[in-house]
Amino acid sequence: MYKVMLVDDDYPVLEFLSESIPWDKLGMTLIGQYENGAVALEAAQAQMPDIVVTDIGMPRMNGLELIRALKELKPGIRFAILSCHSEFHYAQQALKLNVQDYLLKDTLDPDDLLKLLEQFKASLDEEQGRFEQQNELRHMVNRNRERHKESFIRSTVHEPILSVESWLAEAESFGLQLKGRICLPVACYIDGQRSARQRFVTDDVLRFAVNNILEEIFRNEQNGTVNFTYDVLRSYILIPSQGGLKTNPYDEAVTFLSKLQSTVEATVKIKLSFIIGKTCGEPLELRRELAELLGSSGQRFYMRSRSVEKKEQPFFSKADLFESYDEAVSGFREALIGGNAAAVQPMVSHWMKYLRKERFRPDTVKDWVLKLVLDLKLKLQSMQLFRNSSSVEVLHRELLEMDTLEEIEDWMIHFFESSLAVVEGVKVLSKRTEVLDACQYVSLHLNRKISLDEVAEHLYMNPSYFSRLFKKETGETFIEYVNRMKVDRAKELLDQTNLSVAKIGEALGYDNHSYFIKMFKSVAGVTPLEYRGESASSRV
Repeated sequence: MYKVMLVDDDYPVLEFLSESIPWDKLGMTLIGQYENGAVALEAAQAQMPDIVVTDIGMPRMNGLELIRALKELKPGIRFAILSCHSEFHYAQQALKLNVQDYLLKDTLDPDDLLKLLEQFKASLDEEQGRFEQQNELRHMVNRNRERHKESFIRSTVHEPILSVESWLAEAESFGLQLKGRICLPVACYIDGQRSARQRFVTDDVLRFAVNNILEEIFRNEQNGTVNFTYDVLRSYILIPSQGGLKTNPYDEAVTFLSKLQSTVEATVKIKLSFIIGKTCGEPLELRRELAELLGSSGQRFYMRSRSVEKKEQPFFSKADLFESYDEAVSGFREALIGGNAAAVQPMVSHWMKYLRKERFRPDTVKDWVLKLVLDLKLKLQSMQLFRNSSSVEVLHRELLEMDTLEEIEDWMIHFFESSLAVVEGVKVLSKRTEVLDACQYVSLHLNRKISLDEVAEHLYMNPSYFSRLFKKETGETFIEYVNRMKVDRAKELLDQTNLSVAKIGEALGYDNHSYFIKMFKSVAGVTPLEYRGESASSRV
């Protein structure tokens, strides 16, 4: 929707135009009516219009002065002058300001303004199309360049360097100039990767967001530092230096990386951690150091969020972690079955401190945690207190993706607290496991269309009987429940991402954009864009 502003000290004219033009049909929103240019300019600085229809002769600031001021702020605004003055010198001044049209109030027909607004919309649509096309081309170029950089760093780590000169030349094509210089390699990690991935929806968007801000910072620093993506969660930052006894590359790097952490977190709300390697003078030496940094997963596992550490050889406990398993599972089982929510976080923290103190191997810790979670899940299922469709494979995959103990701790707290909430909900809401299974099925398939017949078939139930049972047990129809769950997910995406409403609708299985907006409004009381605006305002 294009934003339109009317400015005139003749209030009846403002009222007449605001009511005569079908703004919604034109794809426009009338954002304000103002009695003089000064008030309009102040309002525009809070909400910039796309189109301005203004009188010329007004107190405090006339129309021509308003146009000049707005053009400095946003050159692409479309302007139409609406005035009682027919003198040629006003028209001349308007033409010098590239005003699109000059309408006289004495002979004004709303249809004339309507036609002009339609022309404005057509030109704005065309301009927006060109901008989006150019933007997409820029993104394609950047993505291709990032893919080449990723391929370069991967081949450097995993394949022999056959020609040092060729390697140096290719590195230089990416902005890394190492001839006659030393290089300090740094492994860069995204902290809290599960929540980061959920917030940015796709890995490509997440990586693009991080790369964008890093590239901007490196350009401003102008020290020749280059970032090479290895995978979605890891990258290498290569910091060139002249070397010499007077400089300490490590100390300089710590200062630089700390600044990097603060800037990235403030800009895109992503936390980074770093492991700093040893300075390298030759490409072959750098290759070995990069490979060692890649193998630092053991050190990475016990790092806290926003850490900056030197690369070190980790030492792991040789004790048997599973000797303490019975004690752990008994404590958690008692808390879950007893509904003791207050005990969950302290209990998880207690065992995480134990694991951190002893420093067991990461794969052993993950096996221990997986067994603990699955055993407790099966116990609750056997008591018909819990139904969770997450398979062993899903839980195992989630654990494998987590690269720090700190993230595992957050994941465990969330898992157990969610389990407790479901247990309590089952006790209050329904003793019928079919209803709980249906709710779980919906939660796992929000990305596509879900029909009552499909879920009934999944539960081996008659659709009519299932429909009546669901309404009786929950107080709402199955379709109402599905719509409510989808709207809740849509609200999360509207709050946490910059995805368009159309893209969010597609992500939730709606191929009809209008139907998705209508459904959202029927559940939430506002359209998706209105919700996003209200949500953004409440956060300011």
